[in-house]
Parts: sequence; C-alpha cells; structure tokens
Amino acid sequence: MTLHDIIELPDEGIILSDGTRLSARIWRPADGTPVPAILEYLPYRKRDGTCARDALTHPYFAARGYACIRVDMRGNGDSEGLMTDEYAPQEQADALEVIDWLAAQPWCDGNVGMMGISWGGFNALQVAALDPKPLKAIVTLCSTVDRFADDIHYKGGCLLNENLGWGGTMWSYSSRPPDPALVGDKWREMWLERLENLPFLAARWLEHQSRDAYWQHGSVCEDYSAITAATLAVGGWGDAYKNAVPALVRNLHAPVKGIIGPWVHKYPHFAVPEPRIGFLQEALRWWDRWLKGVDTGVEEDPDLRYYLMDGVRPATWYEHRPGRWIAMSRDPAEVPVQRLPFGRGRRLGDGGAELCEIIASVQTTGYAGGEYCAIWLGPELPGDQRRDDSLSVCFDSEPAETDMDIVGAPAVRLRLRANAPQGQIAVRLCHVHPDGASTRITWGVLNLAHRDGAAEPRPLPIGQEIGLTLQLDQIAYRLPAGHRLRVSISNAYWPMVWPAPMKGTLTLTAGYLDLPMRATADHDEWQFEPPDAADPWATRILRAAANSRVTKTDHGTGYMTLMIEDDFGEVEDADHGLINGTIARERWVIHPDDPTSAVGETNWTQTLRRGDWSVRTEASTRMWADATHFHLRARIEAYEGDSLLHARDEEAQIIRKCL
Repeated sequence: MTLHDIIELPDEGIILSDGTRLSARIWRPADGTPVPAILEYLPYRKRDGTCARDALTHPYFAARGYACIRVDMRGNGDSEGLMTDEYAPQEQADALEVIDWLAAQPWCDGNVGMMGISWGGFNALQVAALDPKPLKAIVTLCSTVDRFADDIHYKGGCLLNENLGWGGTMWSYSSRPPDPALVGDKWREMWLERLENLPFLAARWLEHQSRDAYWQHGSVCEDYSAITAATLAVGGWGDAYKNAVPALVRNLHAPVKGIIGPWVHKYPHFAVPEPRIGFLQEALRWWDRWLKGVDTGVEEDPDLRYYLMDGVRPATWYEHRPGRWIAMSRDPAEVPVQRLPFGRGRRLGDGGAELCEIIASVQTTGYAGGEYCAIWLGPELPGDQRRDDSLSVCFDSEPAETDMDIVGAPAVRLRLRANAPQGQIAVRLCHVHPDGASTRITWGVLNLAHRDGAAEPRPLPIGQEIGLTLQLDQIAYRLPAGHRLRVSISNAYWPMVWPAPMKGTLTLTAGYLDLPMRATADHDEWQFEPPDAADPWATRILRAAANSRVTKTDHGTGYMTLMIEDDFGEVEDADHGLINGTIARERWVIHPDDPTSAVGETNWTQTLRRGDWSVRTEASTRMWADATHFHLRARIEAYEGDSLLHARDEEAQIIRKCL
C-alpha cells in the first residue's frame, strides 16, 4: 500500500448553528484529494488528555487515505460553550452538525465514519441511531446498548460506587481551562464560565434510580432498527462493557461484526492483557469496505470473534492471558446450555433439592472484586476470591472430567425469602483450583426490588418466597479438567456496589445455574495480524506514573478502608510545550456490621503549565447515606499560580427509592 504524506491541523474551528466554536484536531492527506472522514468526538481534551492514543491511531488512518478528526465537545478542552451532562441531546445535536460540516469540506468525499472507546463508543452508537445521511459506518469499543443496565451508574438496579467515582472524575476533567496558546487571552473567561456552570453529575445520576426516560435516552436497545450504519463492535473480558458486543451483533439489522479479547478498558492495539491484535488493520478493513466500497472480505468474517481465555490462577493484574481465538455465529442456540442444580451439602450439579441456606454477609464481602471498570494503572482486576467466598454461600461442582469451554452469559435462577423489604444479591461464578485458590470467571448483582424489572421497583414481601433470575456477564473461559466450578452468593458486594439501607437476611430455598457450554476448541479458529500503529506521542516525562491500592482494617473500631491513589505522572508535550499532571485518590470506608456506615470520597488534582503560566484544580466529592437518604458534597477549587481564583461547593440530599 502506498502511504500518503499527511498534514496535521491542531486547532480547526467548527462553528455550530448557535455560534459555538468547537475545536478540532485534524490529520488528513496532504494532497487535498477528497477522502472519507473519521470522527472521534469526546470531552477528554485532545490537547493533553488523549494525545497518547490519538498519536498511535489517527495518523495511521490518515496515511492510508482518510481524514481523521478529533473534536473536543462543547465545554471541554479548547471548545467553547458549556457541557450539561453525559450523552445529552445537545451533545448529539452538535455531533450531527459536525458530521454535516465534515461531509461538506472540500477534502472530504461526503462519506463519514465515527469511532471511539467508552464515551466515544457510546456516542458513536447514539449518533448512528439518529441516522445522519453521511454516516455510513462506525467502530464502537467498550460501549453499551442500555445506559441503565450496563454503564457505570447501576448494575442489576444496584448503585455502583463508580457512579460517585466517575462523577468525581468528570467534576475534575471538565474543570480545566483551554490552552491559551490556542484560544488566546479569552482562556480565563472561558475557564471561569466553565467553573461557575460545572454540573455535579454524580448527584444528577443518583436522582434517577430506576430505568426511566432519562436512561432510555441514549440507550440504543430502545430501537436497534434505527442504526443503519455498518457497525464493528469491540470489547474486552477485563472491561466492564462486555455485554454490548453480542447484543449488537444479535439485534442490529445493519451490517455488524463483533470482537472481544482479553483486554481491559483500552484500544486493542495497546491494551493489556495481551495478546494484542492488529486492531487498526481490522478497523481499516471496515472503513475501506463501508466508506470506500472496497471488497475487503469483512462481510465473510465470523459474526463474533472471541478470545477464549484459559483458566488461570487468580491475580489482580495480568500482562498476558493464554488462550485461543474462537469464531461464533450470531445465533445463541449455537452454544447449548447445561443446567446445574444447587443440591444439599452445597453441591453444584448434584440433583435439585429443597434448601434452607442462610445468606447474611458482612458488609465487607466483596473486597476481592477489583474495579468495576479496569482502566487506570492497576492492580484493578479481581484477585483470589477465597476471602469473599468464605463470607458467602457457595455451591461447588465435582472436578471437571474434561476441559469445559464456558461461552456466553451464565444465568442463575433462585428462590428465596427475605426478612427485610429491601436487599441485594451478588452472584459470582468462580474457578476453584485443586489447592483451593478461587478465580472469578464472571459475576452479576441484583437489587431485589428490581426482580420484576428496572422500570418500577417494588419492596420485597417479607417472609414470602419469591423467584428471580440473575444473568451474569458474558464471558469466554476454559475450566481445566480436574478443577471445580463454584457459585458464590452474598447479599453484600462492597466496595463494588453501595449497600442496601438495612442489614437483612435471605433464605435460599432452591436454585440452579444455566451454563452455556461450547464444544471444546482445540485450536485457533481465527488469526489477527499483529498490532501496528503510527509513531508514539513525543513527550518528556517529568514525573513517572505510580499506583497504590491499600486495604486497612482498624482493629479498634472494626472499620475497613480501601485507599486508591493513581498518580498519572507529569509529561511535557515535545511539540507545543504544554505540561500536564494528574493525581487521583479514592477512599471507601465501611463497618462490617452496618450498611449505613458506608462513605465514599474522591479527590483529583489537575495541573497545567507552560513557561510562566500555571493553573491547578482540586476537585473533591463525598457521599454517605442513612436509611432514607443519600447525602453528597462536592467542592472545586481553581488556582492561577498560587492564588485561588474560584471556589464552589455543592450539596445534595436525595431520597432512596428502593435502593
């Protein structure tokens, strides 16, 4: 392939219909020949926030005949205006204008693609559902089809602590000013306007505790048929967003393919755990077919390509996961389901029986669960589950006679009684090694008030038996011969989810596991090219990145505390000289016997400097709850040099509604 010489424009203005100027960084072929455009549209600051991955990705496509556009959405980075929320109607309306602007440029041939990971993967789907005429294809990574069921706010109707964690992150991210080298003297005015109007999103998200119209907006599962753009969906087994890929492949009418590897929340050409893949080559095949009309063979690719991970010993971080690539059709019936009942003696698969198992977990059950979304510096993956298992009701199988390939979403059906009107349940499917080590394979949680659906929660009938189904996350995992399966059940899962408002007891009377079992794969059924990329971002490291994750028990009071510090270091851009640094801290505290003792805190420090110019923001949040209300506080401080330029406090009290 002949590669194009490319030009880069660091700050191209896109003027919206309301006069707001969005800042775009553009890479495109230097000869000006009209080519398709690929849009990535984010709030994460193209000037300093996503530079590392942008450098690897966008010049690669541009050299191969595409115009790549990385746009800061309004109110973030170097763009004007104010952001009000994630995935707001205004965000999507702006994206439609950007797409029309791209299609009309003399260097664009009128065909547009959209790509992104996480926020960018979400809005690629959401904008595709609005069906703008120029948008012919998307590549969505680590995204969701259902904002209530599968984002960072709620899971199974339980409040994820990531709601506060990510709310604190955005409280910090959007507090930073634009770069004066791009916007000029108005940088301070733009900064103050942002600070005065910065939304405290953790509280806003917490006001919507069921699947109402707020969450339906932007959930493409409401109408899959609205998406006509060809869709390549990508995810990772180490990521929170693994369920969207099979959902999209099985429900879209547009051309669609899916890939899930062993990765955490990163692009697959530089993600861990390895093996990485030639993701940019795969995306290029997709763009060439659907934006240029070149027959690249993507339509003949398997519907789903999964990395089937070998069962390994538990660890909080992996550099590599052994396994193999398997090829799947979009038909879930391809993988038969084996039913394993819960039996007496806490045996799994040994005949169904009437049970009387008491589930009364201490509030600190769940400390081995790792991060909900492994994304930062590690170690963030679930470790050895033996401690959590010891605080749970567990059902163990006999040792497997042969290797077992678990591919799909296991489901657990339970019958139980509760002694309180509110409660939650957490179910983990684990791989138990011969020496007793326990590796979490997949998991799920359920707010028991959501047992009949997420739209209208209902309190539990005290003392009456109820039935429920809990679907665990999708997975592809090999249990080795001679090892056991374990279903581990608790009614607490801290610090992954916020505790129920009262300490309760569940009595399990019956249950079984539906396990999707694929015929054993004896070889790689697909091969990807090795990873390729453009040249890395040129920087000078001024402070190296570091991570600390510590659990502390106060033996005097009984309180347990998880303290996390992610120091992302400080780097200087070798081209324009902007120096940025970030340190994030989280603190999660609870007493094992008191669900209302839970406290979550976040604090982010952001610094930007160049020459004599220096700014800093300190963004903090705190949340606690009693039996009836959630309580939240937040503070933002902005410094120019050593002088406090702006400070603002926010408070919220929000009624608990079956949560």
